[in-house]
Amino acid sequence: MSETMTRPAWAEEIRRLYLSSAANQFVIHGNVSDRLLVPGKSESSVSVGNLIDYLTGVQLAKFDLVLSYELGAGLRIEAGEEWFRTLRFADEMPKDPPNAIGYIDQFLRFCVNLRALAPGEDKETSPAGKNHSIAVIIKSAELVFPVSKQVRDYQLNSMASVVRSWSHETHFNEQNLAVFLVSEHLNDLNHLLSHNQRAARIEIPMPQPEQLTDVFAHFESLYPKALKEFVGNPGVPASRLAGATVSSIESLLKQKEYENKTLEETDLADLKKSLVERDSQGLIEFLEPTRTLDDVYGSEGVKTWVRQDIALWHKNDLAAMPMGYLLCGPVGTGKTYLVECLAGEAGVPVVKMKNFRDRWVGSTEGNLEKIFALLHALGRCVVFIDEADQALGSRDAGSGDSGVSGRVYSMMAKEMSNTANRGRILWILASSRPDLIEVDLKRPGRVDVKIPLFPAHEAGEAYLLIRALSKKHDLKLPKECPEEILPLVPSLVTPGAAESIAIKVYRQVRTMDVDAVEALRDCLDEYQNPIPQEIMDFQIGLAVKEASDLDFVPDVFREYR
Repeated sequence: MSETMTRPAWAEEIRRLYLSSAANQFVIHGNVSDRLLVPGKSESSVSVGNLIDYLTGVQLAKFDLVLSYELGAGLRIEAGEEWFRTLRFADEMPKDPPNAIGYIDQFLRFCVNLRALAPGEDKETSPAGKNHSIAVIIKSAELVFPVSKQVRDYQLNSMASVVRSWSHETHFNEQNLAVFLVSEHLNDLNHLLSHNQRAARIEIPMPQPEQLTDVFAHFESLYPKALKEFVGNPGVPASRLAGATVSSIESLLKQKEYENKTLEETDLADLKKSLVERDSQGLIEFLEPTRTLDDVYGSEGVKTWVRQDIALWHKNDLAAMPMGYLLCGPVGTGKTYLVECLAGEAGVPVVKMKNFRDRWVGSTEGNLEKIFALLHALGRCVVFIDEADQALGSRDAGSGDSGVSGRVYSMMAKEMSNTANRGRILWILASSRPDLIEVDLKRPGRVDVKIPLFPAHEAGEAYLLIRALSKKHDLKLPKECPEEILPLVPSLVTPGAAESIAIKVYRQVRTMDVDAVEALRDCLDEYQNPIPQEIMDFQIGLAVKEASDLDFVPDVFREYR
């Protein structure tokens, strides 16, 4: 290792476990496809490589033999070919998984037997010396050992069983053997290996600002034009682009350098969003926080509470900072809008989790793993889950979805209750049917504050809501509701319904050449609420019952309890 570079925490963990003989098999998962700095033998010889480059060039630099296997490419000798050839083991190395795994197993047992036959011979002079160290790297292990779709998938399970035996059979433990199974998602790997108690699970996280600082410092000489604004100050782009992969950053800089353009500090926020969204492969998106809580009409008690929490967040006083919010209320009451305004007030990125469910076995869980890794790398952020009753799964989902909902529920429950996320990730769930969200997911420690949102309950209030939304379309309505319109204003108007009315008024003003008041009177005449009364009453009742504080509930709605 170069003296100026710190060994990554995951690499140090592998080193500690191996040297202490606590583990010789490592399941490496997470950000395994990213680029990273690979130090050379001298301090100045640093390059950008992949995980395999780092393992072979740094982690396993003192090993006598490093074998790798990848589906399609087959077996390869990454290091130590000269010593391997002296053993005169089978010359032709197979490519197909069953024969390749069998070949590696036979070779490892062959080396064990060599040690037993010549225990005293010197390592430097004999191929049968007792201290030769061997490493086996299986790339994209989830493709070689996928999750078994059938209990009696004998060939797949037998291969996984062979590899698992390398971690617990005594003669392998006594040999200098290290085995690495590289898989982006743990849930995609056969459970015989991912749940092996004798193997260490090592997660490679998304690059943190300190790692990106080293990366940008290295890139200064490679892309001088692109990084002209940050020469000598690599910490600025590193902190602003946290959450993006090194691969995406390197690709961006190559394009800038080719186009002879300089990366500007004002570009960093937008670049971060585009890079992270691309790295997530469509699993998340950023919401634009262009509004603040000043843009929320009414709900004064809610705004006061949220602003107090944001003030605590800004002061880094996290003891009373909630882990999450639940926004509940009838359809159209502005739950998503409130999230956008809250984010603008807090001044942090808002990430919306998109549809992460997939039809393939293990893919849904793998998508969640990827999302969590990205969220941890972003720093402070708000995570918004709309239609949470559908997205979060349930404890007892039955067998209709092969247990996917149950596993999603378990993963979300664990992540939402992780106290290390307090002050870093603020979860916001939104649902018009909070009764369908598992009780455990709504408990304090996961969702500490449950905020009900209600429709306008008086005609005057509903008119003011319509008037406020009409301003977006440059419609001029009087401050006080005209007497002829007041009886026509429906009850229980939601912001969504008010927006629809405002658009209809705008349409009539533009197409029928009438003023806004006349158009509004015409639109309200024989108006029918888009949400049936019984559904509205039911969802209001749910919101009242869920509220964590009755101060959030206007007196007129408390009778719904």
